[in-house]
Amino acid sequence: MTSPADLTLAQLRDALTKKEVSSREATDAYLSRIEKADALNAFVEVTADKARAMADTADARLAKGEGGPLEGVPLGVKDLFCTEGVQTTAGSRILEGFVPTYESTVTSQLWRDGAVMLGKLNMDEFAMGSSNETSYFGPVINPWRRNDGSNAALTPGGSSGGSSTATAARLCAAATGTDTGGSIRQPASVTGTVGVKPTYGRCSRWGIVAFASSLDQAGPIAQDVRDAAIMLRSMAGHDPKDSTSIDRPVPDYEAAVGGSVKGLKVGVPKEYRLDGMPDEIEALWSTGVQWMKEAGAEVVDISLPLTKYALPVYYIVAPAEASSNLARYDGVKYGHRAKEFTDITSLYENTRAEGFGDEVKRRVLIGTYVLSAGYYDAYYLRAQKVRKKIFDEFVEAFKSVDLILTPSTPSAAFGLGEKMADPVQMYLNDVFTVTGNLAGLPGGSVPAGLDAAGLPLGLQLLARPFDEETLFKGLAALEAAAGQQCQPENWWAA
Repeated sequence: MTSPADLTLAQLRDALTKKEVSSREATDAYLSRIEKADALNAFVEVTADKARAMADTADARLAKGEGGPLEGVPLGVKDLFCTEGVQTTAGSRILEGFVPTYESTVTSQLWRDGAVMLGKLNMDEFAMGSSNETSYFGPVINPWRRNDGSNAALTPGGSSGGSSTATAARLCAAATGTDTGGSIRQPASVTGTVGVKPTYGRCSRWGIVAFASSLDQAGPIAQDVRDAAIMLRSMAGHDPKDSTSIDRPVPDYEAAVGGSVKGLKVGVPKEYRLDGMPDEIEALWSTGVQWMKEAGAEVVDISLPLTKYALPVYYIVAPAEASSNLARYDGVKYGHRAKEFTDITSLYENTRAEGFGDEVKRRVLIGTYVLSAGYYDAYYLRAQKVRKKIFDEFVEAFKSVDLILTPSTPSAAFGLGEKMADPVQMYLNDVFTVTGNLAGLPGGSVPAGLDAAGLPLGLQLLARPFDEETLFKGLAALEAAAGQQCQPENWWAA
């Protein structure tokens, strides 16, 4: 018999509703796999007792025919989401021991709809990273391996690397992630999963540990497009506790999956053809163009000339906001506190020196610098002006197209340690994704092929603000054309 942990979220949901399997059985199957796949380091905390209790409650509701949209489905939660009674660290030593007395809005809506929490997932510290190597709890390992027999450990992307690995290795039915500059779409691309970043304001940020408040947005990482659509419907919605949350109805995203893309116009921006881009990325992009044409869409060339400024703008705006958001971590009220200090100033200094990792310190320093009196106008203010022009450029582009097609990442998964010594090379992993955050657009990545080493590659679509339904149509069309990709090694096998 097929393990319930081998099913997609949609398949498991239907099996639970038909009482072909119980939530307790599915939960135990996932917990067993998590234990056997411990070497992947995807989870920082497994909430086994809580999961089984939630599963038993879900089974009782299902027996009465009262189940919600996700009743009994076991999920993983990125450790950036505050979870009541369960430690939340944002992958940082400075929050070690912090147990929230409240639940983030996004996770509370998942539990409202009947989902089961398996545990908290590893991540880059404060969501700052593209490889999940900055985590205080150590790097997450991608379940995929190159086909050259080297067995080298590869990155699962970041910052949602725990979420992408757990989903790819079938350690949960799906997972929550957050995307500040590509931290859902990039890890999804390199692990052969589906990642969707909704429009800024579609999901509440309340109860999510802040990195860059004008960029952060929650979204799902799932096995396929339908699963992502199901997840997003539960995650999205207006929240009066979040001033950036938009009061708009949440559509039935699942209903859009499989809808025709015939007649839609898909733009291909010439500026995304970067110097030195690998031939296999270019070839995959061309294949994606052909798939959209065969599905009935009209593909047109467009120009987004300000794209070349997106990364510099992002790495001014994001660190600036981070330097402000992270000022609250001082060892006074919660989290790590330095044991040796002589006065309040040395308490702050020693606590932050001990509690923050190198990448967080680097970004806080950059952010503080660009906000300082002598450089605010030259860097931060100018970056915000260019950001507005990037947004305007997308608004103009979407007057003539419905979707924009690009690669998701400039390469497949790279080896752990390969880029940590060169921050600029690491930052370039977000080159195709940061524009979506700067402009607040919805975007998604789907598995579209394998590179020469047998590793997954993704294609990205961007859509108009709050037009996730068209986005899901396009993503499903690409997914259908790409067909079933190979699966990573069975890390849970005996």
